Amino acid sequence: MAGHSQFKNIMHRKGKVDAVRARLFARFSREITVAAKAGLPDPDMNPRLRLAIQNARAENMPKDNIERAIKKATGGAGENYDAVRYEGYGPGGVAIIVETLTDNRNRTGGEVRAAFTKHGGNLGATGAVSHGFAHVGEIVYKPEAGTADTILEAAVDAGADDVVSDDSGHTITTPFDGLGTVAAALQEKLGAPTSVKAVWVPNLTTSVDAEKAEAVMKLLNALEELDDSQAVFSNVEVDEATLAKLSAA
Repeated sequence: MAGHSQFKNIMHRKGKVDAVRARLFARFSREITVAAKAGLPDPDMNPRLRLAIQNARAENMPKDNIERAIKKATGGAGENYDAVRYEGYGPGGVAIIVETLTDNRNRTGGEVRAAFTKHGGNLGATGAVSHGFAHVGEIVYKPEAGTADTILEAAVDAGADDVVSDDSGHTITTPFDGLGTVAAALQEKLGAPTSVKAVWVPNLTTSVDAEKAEAVMKLLNALEELDDSQAVFSNVEVDEATLAKLSAA
């Protein structure tokens, strides 16, 4: 699993900083708008909206951007977004899940299919690969939030399933259905987390060689860069030597 995490970090480092930031803000805006439309526009009364705003602020999204996203939901003339999940395989048989929020399913579906085809993958039907992943909640805290023992104790008390602590911070895994409850309990003890989100964690990983790893990275990058893409997950596993080469390239 560590290999998969590092591999994704390499993807982000290879992207242009400004472009990556713009896409990130666009994703937060869509999620805030959808959350505000699904409930009340007041984050104190809407847990999903509160989490969306919290994640946006953690990435230093400007307050004006957040307010505009909420106004889109309350103005009545904003876009209507549908959450659509796409699943398929990349080079080397790597399983991939793409989560999107789209106002045009035909456009988004065509773009996702084109990305898979161009980079040696195959788009499958919904459910084609998700059975090999666990859909769980993920709460991330910075290292200074506490010691590994402190975080573990707080996570257990809050009802979390697992905690992984390292130099980069603390990652807490929760049941998907209990994400909001666990996040709220942790915030009372530890303060605001860096991020709170639902993720797809592979039950088994797929190892690939250097050539396939580079091809997979190109496909994952292409999917990440799609306008309607919200998140991309895979079960790719790359050895440390290959990761080092990709990092240096």
